[in-house]
Amino acid sequence: MQSSSLSQQMQRDAARLLYDNALSGIIITLIASSFLVYAFDSPLWLYRFLWWVIMCGVLMHRLRVWKVWQGLAQSDDYNGAAQIAAFARGARITAVLWAVYAVMIIFTGGLVEIVTTIITISALAGGSATVLAGDKKTALFYAFVLLIPGSICLLLSADHERQVLGVLGVCFGLVMLVVSRKSAEFTRHAIRLKNENAVLVNEMEQQVEDRTRRIHELSNLDPLSGLYNRSAFVSKVTQQQDVVTGTQRKGALFFIDLDGFKQINDRFGHETGDFILRESASRLSTMVGEHDVLCRWGGDEFLLWLQGVDDAGQAVDVAQKVIAALSHPHVGDAGSWRVSATIGIALMPAHANDLNALISYADTAMYIQKKRRPSRALIFVPHMAEAQKQQLAMRDALSQALARDELRLVFQPIVQCAEAAPCAMEVLLRWRYKGEDISPVKFIPLAEKYGMILQMGEWVLRQACSVAATWADDNALRICVNVSVLQLQDEEFVNRVEQILCESGLAASRLQLEITESVFAADQQLIVSRIRALRAMRVGVSIDDFGTGYSSLSVLQNLAVDTVKIDRSFIRHLDNSGYAIVTAVIHAARHLNFDVVAEGVETAEQHHALAEIGVEKLQGFYFSRPMEVEDLPQYFAPSGRRAPNELNAPA
Repeated sequence: MQSSSLSQQMQRDAARLLYDNALSGIIITLIASSFLVYAFDSPLWLYRFLWWVIMCGVLMHRLRVWKVWQGLAQSDDYNGAAQIAAFARGARITAVLWAVYAVMIIFTGGLVEIVTTIITISALAGGSATVLAGDKKTALFYAFVLLIPGSICLLLSADHERQVLGVLGVCFGLVMLVVSRKSAEFTRHAIRLKNENAVLVNEMEQQVEDRTRRIHELSNLDPLSGLYNRSAFVSKVTQQQDVVTGTQRKGALFFIDLDGFKQINDRFGHETGDFILRESASRLSTMVGEHDVLCRWGGDEFLLWLQGVDDAGQAVDVAQKVIAALSHPHVGDAGSWRVSATIGIALMPAHANDLNALISYADTAMYIQKKRRPSRALIFVPHMAEAQKQQLAMRDALSQALARDELRLVFQPIVQCAEAAPCAMEVLLRWRYKGEDISPVKFIPLAEKYGMILQMGEWVLRQACSVAATWADDNALRICVNVSVLQLQDEEFVNRVEQILCESGLAASRLQLEITESVFAADQQLIVSRIRALRAMRVGVSIDDFGTGYSSLSVLQNLAVDTVKIDRSFIRHLDNSGYAIVTAVIHAARHLNFDVVAEGVETAEQHHALAEIGVEKLQGFYFSRPMEVEDLPQYFAPSGRRAPNELNAPA
């Protein structure tokens, strides 16, 4: 509470204190004045009667003021200062009338009447110290005017008895002034203390309220988007379903995943990513009905519950409107960005009555649609559940693969084109699950999606360096290890590579890290800094599957890589468009001082065509299948390798 409002509240409390005792004070004054006027005979009876009439008029005015205050006090929103002033005027006029009466009696009345009047006025003055304590000036004025003028008149009298009464009156008056002042100050202090305590209590209550609201926000709201978080979403939808039964328990769950968000977030930074998430949340909020529930599930994922919607056609119509709304450009101060959304839809009760099952089914539908064709909506169908079940089972098994010793490395040589002699070995990861080898194309995305790739990638790098360090000097080939974008983005990755090289004893120049073109969709500045740090250690860096994604030779030059691996799709079509592309890459690579490796060489014709183009390094089944680690010594033996034309490349 500010000081001005505190002062106003103190004035209202002081006014309330004055008016609470006003009626009794008016009645006592009326009784005392009537008694004194009518109890004694006096030749000045007419003047005393006139005085009494004036006093009654003043008391009636004070009574009307009191009645007005009674009405104002009900609202507790009145002007305290104005009400104190109105009260003070009446009280002070009353005091002046009492002083006039005392002086009149002192000069005309008998000793008994004078003593009676002094006693009455002294009693009134004594009571005023408490009754008028709400207004210090009025309390002092009342005590002074009632006692001092009459006492001075008694002192000026020639009669000794009256002089004694005057001395007593002056002394009593001075005492009452001191008492009134202290009483008023004490009352004001009590009122201030009471209101300051009220302010403190209000502030504490406000702090508690703010903290309660903050706790609610932290426990129920996503801080970035302002939407419900996971737990609040589940709780809200569950509460809605608990109040309905039977056929009323129906709705549609949308699992919304933004398309293209990760690339924008990695390229332009988290500030831009947060802006897009807030804008997307705002657009979704405008599409939510009174009984619908929206939340940010995590990352760039949102969940939308449409209460009462169980028709697939209606749900798809809404989903298309959502996609259209999210696909409009996001225009900010730093530029304009466009994302879209892929939506998976699950229906209650058609697919499940359990919310967690619906979320899982909608997630599955979204994931499948995203792989098929992003920026579309897909209704869950039951056969997807089996695929999801298998994927989750594979995820759980993959998380235990290292502990169960189910992962292993195989090695495929990279050879010199002319003599087909190995110059490097690429490490490939294999996982044997339920008696069969699972393709890395299947389990590597799972490892990346569920946060296992860092641990798995470090294991591969450590094992590969340890194996390569055991090769004899005459087989001191480079070892090529694939690393993911997530590994490169890890701030400890470069230090970890250096540590593994030291532990294994492998020279940094013998390690070649292969990165896919997906790194170009990430934060290029960060990736460049990582690659340059690796190159400064003399670790080689190559771009794998070149030509299928985001990269260009000009960007490669900035990345400071030293090798380009041409994707197998171009080698497969050397007889037409692939030939021109490979020729262009070779020509540019020579000027940029890059090594070039052609992947996927499977026939003698491809070998000969690449040799004519000028590709110096080749890799593929035509030269060797990936080999187990125990087969390497035989391959390294001079008699262990057959000439390329003796190999039977697979179809």
